[in-house]
Amino acid sequence: MSEQQRPIKVMVVDDHPMWRDAVARDLAESGFEVVATAGDGEQAVRRAKAAVPDVLVLDLNLPAKPGVQVCKEVVAANPALRVLVLSASGEHADVLEAVKSGATGYLLKSASTEELLDAVRRTAVGDPVFTPGLAGLVLGEYRRLASEPAPAADAGGPDAPRLTERETEVLRLVAKGLSYKQIAERLVISHRTVQNHVQNTLGKLQLHNRVELVRYAIERGLDDE
Repeated sequence: MSEQQRPIKVMVVDDHPMWRDAVARDLAESGFEVVATAGDGEQAVRRAKAAVPDVLVLDLNLPAKPGVQVCKEVVAANPALRVLVLSASGEHADVLEAVKSGATGYLLKSASTEELLDAVRRTAVGDPVFTPGLAGLVLGEYRRLASEPAPAADAGGPDAPRLTERETEVLRLVAKGLSYKQIAERLVISHRTVQNHVQNTLGKLQLHNRVELVRYAIERGLDDE
């Protein structure tokens, strides 16, 4: 049923053994390959480097090293890794901290098993996945940041890199919060082509992830066009 040639490799990090085991079991039974689990932050960083998962399902409240620090370290070590935070906290500060640390998505532990499985699948292809209501919060925060004075070393100086019309079009739709699948359907191009445009744009703008890309787009008012 999955489009992947191989199973999506997932690692589960949570300090509650019963919860961790249940999530890992649900993922494994649904065709994901659970390559590692961890119960604390230090262990998580070590095992993520060794196991090289596609998606890290991460709790924020961890002993030894907090989840946001784990997120920063594993993404720095492997920029291709996607992090899906699965947390009991819906506090806005926690959500924003996680996203700024490199998380692709944020799901509350009250989510159903089906919602979790869908979130892991979407996270694996780079779509930002948020519990309803949190996506607007993240976009709103980047709007707020965009309205503040830009730092001196800003990518949008006089010699800012030039994007093609199609790259700008894709960027505008990313800023509006559309998934890659939705963008592909709207522009009548393949999902892979959308990913390529996003990767090219990230490279030209020297940005590291989709969240930074959304911020760049909002700073230039692309989401309002």
